[in-house]
Amino acid sequence: MFEGVDDVLARLRGEDYVCDRRVATVVYLAAAIDKPVLVEGPAGVGKTELAKAVAGALDRSLIRLQCYEGLDESKALYEWEYGKQLLYTQVLKEKIGELIGPAHDLRESAAILADQEDVFFSERFLVERPILQAVRAESPVVLLIDEIDRADEEFEAFLLEFLSDYQVSIPEIGTIEATSAPIVVLTSNRSRELSEALKRRCLHLQLDYPDAEMEQEIVRLKAPGIDGRLAAELVRTVQGIRELELRKAPSIGETLDWAQALVVLGAPRLSPEVIEETLSVLVKYERDAERVIERLRSGDGGLGDSLAGPSAGGEASATGGDHSHGGHSHAAAAGHRH
Repeated sequence: MFEGVDDVLARLRGEDYVCDRRVATVVYLAAAIDKPVLVEGPAGVGKTELAKAVAGALDRSLIRLQCYEGLDESKALYEWEYGKQLLYTQVLKEKIGELIGPAHDLRESAAILADQEDVFFSERFLVERPILQAVRAESPVVLLIDEIDRADEEFEAFLLEFLSDYQVSIPEIGTIEATSAPIVVLTSNRSRELSEALKRRCLHLQLDYPDAEMEQEIVRLKAPGIDGRLAAELVRTVQGIRELELRKAPSIGETLDWAQALVVLGAPRLSPEVIEETLSVLVKYERDAERVIERLRSGDGGLGDSLAGPSAGGEASATGGDHSHGGHSHAAAAGHRH
């Protein structure tokens, strides 16, 4: 288990996840007081990677439940292996006949079969899905419930018992309590508002794109061959692009892809020509690319200068631990693994 906030920072960094003290504090509290964490923010800011990094830092297995519209408990919790039940029924057909032989009518036959119901609704026929796997795990795990906002509100309601007490109810078997409390991380891209009941059961963490200093550190860790000046230009440019009205702003992962592409190409600096030639690595929609190129050509310098302005520049040192994010409105809870 984590020994404190500084320990969280150090261990997450050991998993190549760079974050500030606010993120580390929430992670520490979640592990210390057995509370789920709801991590909200746009796609690509490191929400899913945070859960992976926590699992790696604690040397725990990661169990992932990917949410989608129409998800129900049969895919999230458990389902009965009907084919196997049917096979057993066929094999035991003669025995079942002997069992209900003394019955005088259908009602009595049904009553006799009901007394034997636990034979066919027992753990041998139970298929465990991610939540039940987390509950029944012999050693503590990290459970990632990814993109909960994609699931229906009914599924949120189904989760409440588990999030409150780390237990689940199976009608045919009863209530199953977790052997050891998992660390539960729920992520949301904020495509819809989540229920108050779910939020009350969780610690809340808001992630957004990192400021220039942190993003430069991430780039240097992931692309160690990149020149410091080029890294600063790249991050300044990406941060400027995010200020445009785009269908999809570049994620941190796409920043890293771009950095690696520039290293492979041996680009000495980020000239307008290099930006246009490699823009498809960073921007994924044609209209977004057109908008970026239009802004690029309208400036008298590089895209970083024309979009972000000189105040966004500056080369950051790739040091560990806490980071100062003054002057960037979204940096208070930024984090990313790379």
